[in-house]
Amino acid sequence: MQGGRVSNRLFYLSIPPNIFIDAVRCATSTASSGNGWTRVIVEKPFGRDSESSASLTKSLKQYLNEDQIFRIDHYLGKELVENLSVLRFSNLIFEPLWSRQYIRNVQLIFSEDFGTEGRGGYFDNYGIIRDIMQNHLLQILALFAMETPVSLDAEDIRNEKVKVVRSMRPIRLEDVVVGQYKSHTKGGVTYPAYTDDKTVPKNSLTPTFAAAALFIDNARWDGVPFLMKAGKALHTKRAEIRVQFRHVPGNLYNRNFGTDLDRATNELVIRVQPDEAIYLKINNKVPGLGMRLDRSNLNLHYAARYSNEIPDAYERLLLDAIEGERRLFIRSDELDAAWSLFTPVLKEIEEKKIIPEYYPYGSRGPVGAHYLAARYNVRWGDVGIEQ
Repeated sequence: MQGGRVSNRLFYLSIPPNIFIDAVRCATSTASSGNGWTRVIVEKPFGRDSESSASLTKSLKQYLNEDQIFRIDHYLGKELVENLSVLRFSNLIFEPLWSRQYIRNVQLIFSEDFGTEGRGGYFDNYGIIRDIMQNHLLQILALFAMETPVSLDAEDIRNEKVKVVRSMRPIRLEDVVVGQYKSHTKGGVTYPAYTDDKTVPKNSLTPTFAAAALFIDNARWDGVPFLMKAGKALHTKRAEIRVQFRHVPGNLYNRNFGTDLDRATNELVIRVQPDEAIYLKINNKVPGLGMRLDRSNLNLHYAARYSNEIPDAYERLLLDAIEGERRLFIRSDELDAAWSLFTPVLKEIEEKKIIPEYYPYGSRGPVGAHYLAARYNVRWGDVGIEQ
C-alpha cells in the first residue's frame, strides 16, 4: 500500500539456490519496505547437505533476520497434515494411544505415478531422498511424533519438532533401500527409463525411489520403527500416513475365526492426497449365525463430508506469510537438524556409489523395500487388496 499508508513487501523465491542471495540482496537494497514489514518466502531446495544449507542460511542472514525468512514446505500446508495435530490433541481416543505402548509402527508413504518428465537435469542433482524424504516426510514425522507443545504458538510447536528430529538415531546405510525406475511396456505402451531422459547422464545412479527405517530415541517412541517410502514412476499417486497399532494381548479371536489377526491389527490411515480421508481399520463380526471376523473401515471422506473445496496448500501458506504466522514454516534450527540426520547417509550412498535396485515403470517399486520392512516385522500397509 502506498500514499502515506504502511507499505509491506512479500517476496517469493522459487528459483535455483545459486541465485537466492543475489535476488535477496537486490530485493532488500532496492525494494524493501521503509515503514512496514519485508518478508521473503524461500522455496526448497535449501541446499543439498548440512554444509551447503548452513552456508545458504548464513548468507541469507546477512540481509534478513530469521523472522523475515519463511522457508516453505508446501506439504505442511496440506489440509490433512494440518489436521494431524487436531486429530491427536483434541480426541481422547487417540492421544493416550500415541506412544510405543500401543503403536507398533508408523509408515510415511509418498508415491507418484509419473517419472521426471523432462525435469531430470534438476532432479539428478538431488535425488528422491533430498527431494521428498529430508523435507516433506521428515516434517510430517516431526509433527506426528512431537510432544504436546505448550501452546499453538509457532515457536512452541517448532521447538517440539526440533526436539524430535534431534532425538532421532543416525540413519544406517543398511536401513536404506534405493531404487531407480527402468523402461517397461504395458498395454502396448512403452514407458521410459529414468536414464532415457535426455537431461540425465546414462550412467546416473541417482535414486528415484528410497525406503528407510528411522527410530526416535526417546521415552515415547523407543523401539518403534518409522518407515519412509518415496518414489517416482510407481503404480499410483499417493501420500499418506499409516499408524499400525499393536495386537490385543491374549486376543480371544484368532485365525480360526476367518481372519489372520497378524494382518488385521487396527490401523489409522491419514490420506493426504488424493481424495483426502481419515479412516480407522477395525475388526468386526460378519453378520450371520456363525462366528467369522472381517476387517472394516470407519471412514471420514472429506469430499463426501464437506461440500467446500479444500484450499490449495500454497493458498494457506501464502496467507500465513502475509499475516506473519510462522507455524507451518521451517526455522533454521529445524533445517539444521534435518540435514544433520540425512547428510551422513547421503554421503555414504554417493561415496560408495551404491547401485540402485531397478524397478519397472508403473510397478510397486523395488522388492528390497519389502525386505527392509520385514526386518522389523512390518508389512507395508499400502500393499495388498485392502488399501
